[in-house]
Amino acid sequence: MTRSMYSVALYGTLLTGLLLGGCGKNAPAPASAPAPASTAPAATTSAPPPAAASTAVPPAAGTVGAASATSVATPPVAPFTVAKLTLGSAVNAEHQVLRASDSFATSDKTLYATVATEGSTQGATLNAKWSYLEGEGQLVSSISQSIATDGPAITTFKVQNPDLWPAGKYKVEISLDGKPVAKQDFQIGKS
Repeated sequence: MTRSMYSVALYGTLLTGLLLGGCGKNAPAPASAPAPASTAPAATTSAPPPAAASTAVPPAAGTVGAASATSVATPPVAPFTVAKLTLGSAVNAEHQVLRASDSFATSDKTLYATVATEGSTQGATLNAKWSYLEGEGQLVSSISQSIATDGPAITTFKVQNPDLWPAGKYKVEISLDGKPVAKQDFQIGKS
């Protein structure tokens, strides 16, 4: 009976050693050696280590170590920017200008400015300021729109005149959160 108790104790010790050896807990890292920055597979191993064996070893106190194996790098977020300003007298169902132009007729009742943006934002304000530049210059319209997007987007601004537009030079200026980001001069002439 003593022999079987000895065998059970020996098997228990062996099993404990195998389990602790498989998870890397049997040999603590020396206090003076920092964790390796990267490891390459050894040339003499005949089988790959088990999946559970990939644990991060914390750096010793007072040393700079490698990043933890559990840290996940997040991709950089693209800044929210205005990519393009386009003017026209008509837009399609996707709010894109059908035919870009910087010259319009006095009889065009509605003018559009589409602003293509890139990047992500939880909340930004785009503003379109339309001005008539003849004489002393005159503000025609100033329209603001809030936008929240996770990628490319198109914001459409329009200005309408039920009568004929005065002939002359005009300008539309686009600002993002109060900062000018794009502008385009255009003219309106006789039909």
